[in-house]
Amino acid sequence: MKVLKFGGTSVANAQNIKLALNIVRNKGLKDKIIVVVSAFTKVTDLLVIASKKAASNDESYKEVVAEIEKKHLDAIKELIHVSEQSSSLSHIKRIINHLETLLDGCFLLGELSSRTSDTILSFGELLSSYIIAEAFKQEVKNCGYKDSRDLIKTNNNFGKAVVNFEITNSLISEYFASNQNQIVVMPGFIANSIDGIGTTLGRGGSDYTAAIIAGALGATELEIWTDVNGMFTANPKVVKQAQPIAMISYQEAMELSHFGAKVLYPPTIQPVLSKNIPIWIKNTFEPEAVGTLISNQETSYTNPVKGISHIDNISLITLEGPGMIGVAGSSKRLFEVLSQEDVNVIFITQASSEHSICIGILNIDAEKAENAINNAFEVEISQNKIDTCIIEKNLCIIALVGENMKNHQGLSGRMFSTLGKNNVNIRAIAQGASERNISAVINEKDVKKALNTLHEVFFEENSKQLNLFVMGVGNVGEKFIEQINQQKKFLKENLKINLRVIAIANSRKMYFNEEGISLKDWQSLLDNGEITNQDTFISKVKSLNLRNSIFVDITANQSVSETYAQYLNQNIAVVTCNKIACSSDYDNYKKLKNLSRQYNAPFLFETNVGAGLPIIDTLKHLIASGDKVNKIQAVLSGSLNFIFNNFDEKNSFHDVVKEAGIQGFTEPDPKIDLSGVDVARKILILIRESGYQFNIEDITNKSFMPSECLATTNNDDFFKSLHANSVHFENLLKEANTKESRLKYVATFENGKASVGLEFIPKESPFYNLEGKDNIVQFYTDRYIDQPLLIKGAGAGAAVTASGIFADVIRIGNI
Repeated sequence: MKVLKFGGTSVANAQNIKLALNIVRNKGLKDKIIVVVSAFTKVTDLLVIASKKAASNDESYKEVVAEIEKKHLDAIKELIHVSEQSSSLSHIKRIINHLETLLDGCFLLGELSSRTSDTILSFGELLSSYIIAEAFKQEVKNCGYKDSRDLIKTNNNFGKAVVNFEITNSLISEYFASNQNQIVVMPGFIANSIDGIGTTLGRGGSDYTAAIIAGALGATELEIWTDVNGMFTANPKVVKQAQPIAMISYQEAMELSHFGAKVLYPPTIQPVLSKNIPIWIKNTFEPEAVGTLISNQETSYTNPVKGISHIDNISLITLEGPGMIGVAGSSKRLFEVLSQEDVNVIFITQASSEHSICIGILNIDAEKAENAINNAFEVEISQNKIDTCIIEKNLCIIALVGENMKNHQGLSGRMFSTLGKNNVNIRAIAQGASERNISAVINEKDVKKALNTLHEVFFEENSKQLNLFVMGVGNVGEKFIEQINQQKKFLKENLKINLRVIAIANSRKMYFNEEGISLKDWQSLLDNGEITNQDTFISKVKSLNLRNSIFVDITANQSVSETYAQYLNQNIAVVTCNKIACSSDYDNYKKLKNLSRQYNAPFLFETNVGAGLPIIDTLKHLIASGDKVNKIQAVLSGSLNFIFNNFDEKNSFHDVVKEAGIQGFTEPDPKIDLSGVDVARKILILIRESGYQFNIEDITNKSFMPSECLATTNNDDFFKSLHANSVHFENLLKEANTKESRLKYVATFENGKASVGLEFIPKESPFYNLEGKDNIVQFYTDRYIDQPLLIKGAGAGAAVTASGIFADVIRIGNI
């Protein structure tokens, strides 16, 4: 004999009921089948609404009843043959009339007792089970119907009645011993008290009904048919990468269901556990899918963690004070008070000093519990032996569950370090001696990030999802997105990095998509986005609260650079090619570096110097290994190098600068490059990364530009001034040719002094043959004394700068 239970979505409508019928018909060919059904989808909710409306003297309860009636009458018309519909429609009408009578009474009295509520809620299963039984009888021979209230007996604890198993098991065994039907349909969720009053088994109680029957009859299997392919490693609505669990123990299933795995009602396992009856969780809409087997069967599953689950809407109550230390019975008094108030305790933890005890309960019980506890300990509170209890609301419990976790070291360490790295604050921790469950209380706003981060660590082969928020999609930004789109598959397969661009923005528009932006048509999506607002952008990034979030600044905008602290202090990494922040006042630079360390949020700016060249990364490794930088000589402007390499008798200075801008080598305002400010910022960053306290004012800037050019306020006037001062630039070129040297803009740091300026480079210098837009840096250190450490390569251009930004993003993925 098998017991099959079909949930609300499985019997939501006529189409779904036909699917259930096919499943039952196929299984009924071999075994005797008992079918337990829930109410149609949302009917129980509608009954709750109708009863509350009626008790509140709101006549619109009648509209709700009409909706319930229509839903069931429509099902009959689709499922039952026309010739048989009359009796079925009449039966449903009689049930609805009874329901209306009860609700009319609630309306007249203006109240709703728990007993009446149970009776009203039972109508959902009574209606659905009758219709389904009639539909089955048409298609399957030897099919019967039995009202569960005749067999399942409980106490009078309305809303969640306690089953009297001795009487119930006897009645079930006696009935089915004489029943000859091959298939029997029964309503779930409902029961009768021993004195014949209608009760319910709690929301989700249809699973429990099926388990009670399976346990009483010693069924070969209990099958729970729902709308998902079994139990998952996490809630698939929250964790998109969640995977079905093929096999799981009874104890693991109980833990997961207790912590919110909604495919199984927690008490379901109890009646079948002692008889070792396997439970299958199957999908009505994919009956061929494997599903989940719950049993005591040994599994070869190598991962000690079976699943990650959570409970929302939790409040944490802390009772503490010196009067609790060494005093026997404090915990007993606390839990007695909560029991008397019918408050369910979900989570318990106590300090070994006995100074405090902390419990987790549902938010709706918090106020009631607080008043009861403070009243119970009123004397101790008045004597300052115990503090009034502390309530923290809007929390969530997350739990790692696995039977074999006790045999593996370091799991709790991995769990807590993973949460810590993502700035998820843990308010309380609990772990039983069985080590089957490690639970932590966190802020409700962090639950999605926490679940996804933990799932990534424990179930996704060490893959890491990076969520990018990109500000600036000009020349470099466009190349950056192009490179991401090109390399996404490679990174996922080879480096286990899953890159998602969540937001893009330019100075006009911004566009967000929590599931990831399609990079094939990002430009049209951005064009149709909302108006860019920096505060709104920051607010959205924070509110999404995604794991491994990275803000990518591909602008040269000062106001954008001033927002970095707001990201870092929320554990959001910052990757930037914008030099303004790292070359700003030294205190601001140090503040950003400190925030990065404090909140474990990487702050990477490799492209601040040398575009894609690994200059800063190399420098960091030198310093980290204990070396000391004593001198730096460098050509740090790829744009200036391009300009002076191409400036000759045939190509005017004006034309070469213009071409550098067209090719994307200069900043949008070319004066930043030509004034030496850009180079000064770069050498300043290298000096600071070498461990020296320095500001931009400490650098001598030997400008070669006429003051008239630097005084212009827009690019048109600037280029006109280059024409007007062409003789000045030609004279510089002539002087270089006379000295058989080449013009290079050089940055130098030595003996605590720094300067930037145009120099005449002789042939013997390594800078002389620096071609195109290349950069070169020489580090003289305690280890590199006579022969400096030299880094050379392309130092400007959209593609190489984008690749440097990309490299920083990948560095974060590999942390």
